[in-house]
Amino acid sequence: MKLLTDVIPHILIFRSIRAIGRIFALYQRSIHRMKSLIPIFFLLSLICCASFGQGQVAASYQIAKERSLWHDNIDKAQQKLEQQFIRARNGVDTSLKLQIEDAMVRRVDEIQQNIELDSNLNNNDKVKYLRTLEYMVRGYNDRRGKKDFPVAIAPALVKGFAECLDLDIKRQSFKDVIDNAEYGVGKILVDCFDFYSSDNPGMAGAKTALLRKYCGLHPEDILSSLRDNPNVYFADSLISVVAKNDTRRLYDFAAARNKLGERIRNHPDTFVNMVARMANSKSGQLYFPFLDNLLKGKITIEEIDAVKEDDFKYFRLMVKTRIDYAGRLLPPARDTAHEMRALQAMMASKAKQYFVREINALHDVSSSAVRFKRLEGLTPQELYYIAVLSEDELYTSSYVSGVYPRIFERMATPRGDSLLMSVNGDYFRKFIKMAAGYNTLSNFLGTMGKENAETLMQSFVIGLEKPKAKDDLEDAVDVADSYSSIMDKDKPLASFILNQVRWSYEKNVRENNKRGIVIYNLLKILFQSADTTTKTDLSSLLGIPSIYDQNYRDLTDDSGRVIQQVFFYGDEDKDGQLSFINFMNMFRGKAEWKINEKNPDWVTITSAKGKPVWIFANRPLLGDDDPDDKAQNKLIDYLYERNLKPTVVIHRGHSYHLNSTLKKLPPTAKIVVLGSCGGYNNLNEVLTICKDAHIISSKQVGTKVVNEPILQAINKNLVAGQNIDWISMWRELSGRFRNDAAAKEKFDDYIPPYKNLGAIFIKAYRNAMGEE
Repeated sequence: MKLLTDVIPHILIFRSIRAIGRIFALYQRSIHRMKSLIPIFFLLSLICCASFGQGQVAASYQIAKERSLWHDNIDKAQQKLEQQFIRARNGVDTSLKLQIEDAMVRRVDEIQQNIELDSNLNNNDKVKYLRTLEYMVRGYNDRRGKKDFPVAIAPALVKGFAECLDLDIKRQSFKDVIDNAEYGVGKILVDCFDFYSSDNPGMAGAKTALLRKYCGLHPEDILSSLRDNPNVYFADSLISVVAKNDTRRLYDFAAARNKLGERIRNHPDTFVNMVARMANSKSGQLYFPFLDNLLKGKITIEEIDAVKEDDFKYFRLMVKTRIDYAGRLLPPARDTAHEMRALQAMMASKAKQYFVREINALHDVSSSAVRFKRLEGLTPQELYYIAVLSEDELYTSSYVSGVYPRIFERMATPRGDSLLMSVNGDYFRKFIKMAAGYNTLSNFLGTMGKENAETLMQSFVIGLEKPKAKDDLEDAVDVADSYSSIMDKDKPLASFILNQVRWSYEKNVRENNKRGIVIYNLLKILFQSADTTTKTDLSSLLGIPSIYDQNYRDLTDDSGRVIQQVFFYGDEDKDGQLSFINFMNMFRGKAEWKINEKNPDWVTITSAKGKPVWIFANRPLLGDDDPDDKAQNKLIDYLYERNLKPTVVIHRGHSYHLNSTLKKLPPTAKIVVLGSCGGYNNLNEVLTICKDAHIISSKQVGTKVVNEPILQAINKNLVAGQNIDWISMWRELSGRFRNDAAAKEKFDDYIPPYKNLGAIFIKAYRNAMGEE
């Protein structure tokens, strides 16, 4: 182009590099065919008459040299869009591409020409608007297809740009244009005009309108957005929205010492004001579970203050509140109290920390009076909630010898149906599932009349298609988990449950309820397979990867290594440290293993014979600055930097440490050994991170007597380069414990992957519903 302008000084400078490129290509093809040179003036005439795009005629207006750079930049932005999107094979509908091309090429070219030829604009204005136009094209190309920016906005975007341009030239507000545009269009327009032309009289109003649109699309970001814009006129109304939908987030922002925090604290709404009051109290977290009753005037801050320092009395007040809330959920009221989850979380925390961990820690104490002293004075309802909220920590002996019998000992009339009615049916499926798992279900059902027992078990099965919360599967998983225990102990009851599942399946088919159809079809398959002596391939029936074996090659990395990561935790009672010593003793002095203990934060164990197996275990460290966490993070960084991806993960520690392990669980894990942490929430979390993981868990506290043989059996297969057949492995382990009654009892509490019906159900449900 520069060469042509040097030869012919007055040649018109064309906007489209693409058009000239096509003409040069035509010129070269002509030379090749005619074997002769076409005069340069013929080439220039071709350029002047050329078309580009879809029949578009190249413009023939003159461009000032001082603005040619800005025109070129627009052309380059258009070219980039054409190459990356319009001409690319990307699955976008052809007719939509034509609309986008018309907007971003033809219409942009028209706007470009109008700016250049507008005699009312000086050079600075023209440069400003050309750069704004370029920013708009680039803004669309950079954001197209991303959240809030569908590719189809191109025509509306260019139309909006032309309207804003016309108004800005006239020094009039373009706020109405932004008001009438969808968020993606408005955002690009405001950004491009703000960058080069921020003095429009409507800019401030346009940004405010844009903020409101964004908050409407993303309510989870309302407070983050208002933090930077606390004085917008609609701030109070948006704060009220957050108060109803995300109270916990409002609580966090209300304590901040900034303008938004001040606005929340001075908000006229009673609800917002109460949350702000709690947020600015040292005991705010302890008030939070009672928020709904505080708002309704059923309880006062002073009443909570009177018990908040006494764990026993505070737990009692929470149980009373929970029973009240559970009653409000029943028809005809069906009223969900604010922050039910906060109450549940605090109740579970207190139940475990104050009651369960105490009686668990005394599991070796022979005196029942000493071991279960912490349970003295509790009502049947309070004991009930301790059980259902501590499923993932309550030892078998703590339940069977402690919590369960005391429930009925403290009832004037020991009836199970009366117990459930006294708590308004809250967590009744969880209680039945636990009773089945701990072999107390027959006793529990025997405390009530046969008709009531049958009605209860029917209620246990039906209605699972109605989740307590969005996508909640806990009730369905509880039903799935309980069946094998019921099948082993009470075949008539198992048959009754299966019939109820079949009836519920047909009901949901008639009602075309997809969730219900999937849930009951899966339960039907699981229960029918357990109710037959014929081996059933559940993996094929449910459409999930094999639950019976783990392919060895799926565990290896590109170098053929199996990488294992073991999480240990230092404890004041030295349990974690002792567990680490026992673990290391499995490898010490063994010719087939090498141990490297040079690192102060972790040890490395590698196989010396057979296939390469590398085991990394952090040291169980104890201290005020959480050295466990630091050691684990250093190990994770080490593995990441060397592209070592664990496919076997083992949690060795008390169940209350499990949350820390789950936060660091690598998504590459194929085998996950949880120990005594197999509750629904934990299974769900593991399978959310590692969707096809094989999970080994226990209903009882993990024990060296069982843990070590399981890990040794796994490693034996891995070193031999063999697939892990869970059925045959479990059969061999069972035989190993046959002559040791105490060890056999502990081993029977461990659940292998192919018998973990809860985990199997979650996998199959997600697969059937198309979830990831």
